[in-house]
Amino acid sequence: MSSRRREALAWGRHVRTYEHAWRIVEAAGHPALGTCLDSFHILARGSDPKGIEDIPGEKIFFPQPADAPQMAMDVLRWSRHYRCFPGQGGFDIAGFLGHVMRAGYRGPLSLEVFNDVFRQAEAGPTAVGAQRSLLALQEATGLATPPAPVVPTGIAFAELVTPDVEPVSALLSALGFGRTARHRSKPVDLWQQGAARILVNTGPAARRAGTSLAAVGLESPDPAAAARRAEALLAPVLPRRRALEDAPLEAVAAPDGTELFFCAARPELPDSRGDFADLDVDADVPGRAPAHGVTRVDHLALTQPWHQFDEAALFHRSVLGLSARDSVDVADPYGLHRSRAVTNADGSVRIALSVGPAPTDDGARAQHIAFATEDVVAVARRFRAAGGRLLRIPANYYDDLAARYEFADGELETYRELGVLYDRDAGGVFRHCYTETVGRVFFELVQREAGHRGYGAQNAPVRLAAQHAGRPAR
Repeated sequence: MSSRRREALAWGRHVRTYEHAWRIVEAAGHPALGTCLDSFHILARGSDPKGIEDIPGEKIFFPQPADAPQMAMDVLRWSRHYRCFPGQGGFDIAGFLGHVMRAGYRGPLSLEVFNDVFRQAEAGPTAVGAQRSLLALQEATGLATPPAPVVPTGIAFAELVTPDVEPVSALLSALGFGRTARHRSKPVDLWQQGAARILVNTGPAARRAGTSLAAVGLESPDPAAAARRAEALLAPVLPRRRALEDAPLEAVAAPDGTELFFCAARPELPDSRGDFADLDVDADVPGRAPAHGVTRVDHLALTQPWHQFDEAALFHRSVLGLSARDSVDVADPYGLHRSRAVTNADGSVRIALSVGPAPTDDGARAQHIAFATEDVVAVARRFRAAGGRLLRIPANYYDDLAARYEFADGELETYRELGVLYDRDAGGVFRHCYTETVGRVFFELVQREAGHRGYGAQNAPVRLAAQHAGRPAR
């Protein structure tokens, strides 16, 4: 006897809720008739999924855990174009599935996802993302027990590859970094200021990619366990060519190809810094910043390929155990940038993921590294005095600031002179400025006050417009 299922559509004319669909199935009382539970149709309408537990498990014929970003639009259009895999959007899919399992359902799950990006993306990586989403969903509902996430506790380093070391070296020197060490077996230099470490790699890969951010070292309380977690959730483990004396670091690839190294946060474990020989140069003492200097990496901003933004958010949440904030749209002269930040609990690891307005927007692949300072004005002045150039910000930006906020005498004029941007919310104040771009990389200097947790999103349109304009930087 063939089976049939009744499904409520969120935009349906007569049956719009799963409760109504279940009442029809229950009234029919036919053994071959059951209900289909689609999380999108339930959660997009704001329905309470707890009532699913009142449906007998044998009458749930087909659960479909579909996620979606929170959007204010017609629900039919939302469903047909913006669905995504569980964990990639803003719905509580784990909560939905928990209700289904407590009702007694023990059958298969189906991913019914309509998404314009997925239609155009490569099938292989999309399938990996789908499988990773199901593994993470099973873990969240207690159906599977992969190795537990090991949340990173800091940024050990960011690695730049470049075919021309001079522009990068000049920029780092002007920022106050010192070239403190060189890798024992590879053409890689360590630049350091305070707890901020930048590796500059001039190896063969640099000649193919130009200047770009290629790798990130994440401090981990248990690097081996972090690597096991990553492999269990389908992150490709990267082979490493290393000399006998090199530290045995594990590395995996993020969806955009960035290499992620798990570095020891405990002194008794092997650490990447042992791979470097100190240079006899006049540089800052490692671990200590000069007065009014860079103290550490505040955050990394990684622009994703157009078709991998949702997958990147899921990867950083499920593989690395970071928490994701809501997605934000940022205006660009050529369209909208989407941005979503992932972070650990204390903010010592912050990564802002973004995607440009179109698949062909090559400029959208620019990356940047933000350095924390205790006095961004002092650092900006020192940077300019050393020959560095800051991004020129249009004068009308400061006219707008004057209309919105009150400043101390001379404060706004200082920001205008240096190109410092300003943001304020209930958590505190955020001041920041940007350097020129070298290849696909630029740097940001930031000063956070009180509990400000943002990244200057309201200033991003100004920064993007200034970068697109290609004005001579100061």
